[in-house]
Amino acid sequence: MMPDAPTALPRLAPPGVVLNTDVLIIGAGQAGLSAAYHLQQLGLHAQEQFVVLDAAAAPGGAWQHRWPGLTLSTVNRLHDLPFARTLGRGETTAQARVAVPRYFAAYEETFALPVIRPVRVRRVSDRGPRLHIETDRGNYAARGLINATGTWEAPFIPEVPGAGRFSGEQLHTRDYRAATDFAGRHVLIVGGGISALQLLDEVSQVTTTWVTRRPPLFHAGAFDEAAGRAAVALVEDRVRRGLPPQSVVSVTGLPVTPATEAMRARGVLTPQPMFSEITPHGVRWPGGGALRADVILWCTGFRSALDHLAPLNLRGPAGGVHMTGRLATQVARDPRVHLVGYGPSASTIGANRAGRAAATELLAVLNRSTA
Repeated sequence: MMPDAPTALPRLAPPGVVLNTDVLIIGAGQAGLSAAYHLQQLGLHAQEQFVVLDAAAAPGGAWQHRWPGLTLSTVNRLHDLPFARTLGRGETTAQARVAVPRYFAAYEETFALPVIRPVRVRRVSDRGPRLHIETDRGNYAARGLINATGTWEAPFIPEVPGAGRFSGEQLHTRDYRAATDFAGRHVLIVGGGISALQLLDEVSQVTTTWVTRRPPLFHAGAFDEAAGRAAVALVEDRVRRGLPPQSVVSVTGLPVTPATEAMRARGVLTPQPMFSEITPHGVRWPGGGALRADVILWCTGFRSALDHLAPLNLRGPAGGVHMTGRLATQVARDPRVHLVGYGPSASTIGANRAGRAAATELLAVLNRSTA
């Protein structure tokens, strides 16, 4: 059922004016849209009582920036948004960067979700009963915050001696577009996760060397729901203890698919250990071995994009954010703040469940504060 039409706030905060709202969501990816949907179902009026600020110019979250070769059939896993049509029915060969943004856009329109874009949040600070949100297009004050910024804006590249001397090209997963860009060059792919495996499959058509810090672990057999819950529980345990989250794949291992079997048959699934130094024309290993390379493609993952929350001092001595709540979305230091797409909810199915939990638990906190 469609919500009642609210009395709309201005789409953007006018200069010098702070717009008040009950709940502000940062990010309109899977987690942010799920949280917005559930806030609406719990009775909050869009625009009047909650808004979603999204830094992107168009719907789609990080999916709109993925490489062209990633299709709905080759992406790791996708899950539908709450109470929406099935994503990608009959279009498994469609590019993920096209199909998912189209799906998100239709979802925003169908449920009239109050997404304002492009708005980049610069910082969030505590101003007593309300949180103050500074953006590049005006300021807001909210009683509660659901942060759904994910990881795409925080690519991670490890520090390796000599990196600044490399005369070739260094890219991260988020910069990759097509293997044809590397024709005639030797590409060094660094990383042992899902993205590294997917890009290795494409880039191995040119001269490629695969490097991982640890030997890759492949899980054999079906990865059922029970195994998935067990893996998520391990990640959840870390954030409940205030430790930095690990990726779910770090505890599940890599899936064995027809694509990986074909790669094994081609002889490209034999990684080299991590090098200790980057030279002007390649890399060097601790034992003295060296390799010439023209491109280093860092498939070394992402970190949670939380820099704008630094004024809230949410991180503890262990380096992570101590999380609580039913699905570990609530920040222990400030129950008015929920992180979705963080730790155990950093997957499409986890983001859906986390969006519902965050919306429910946050409204309970806000209702208690006014009782």
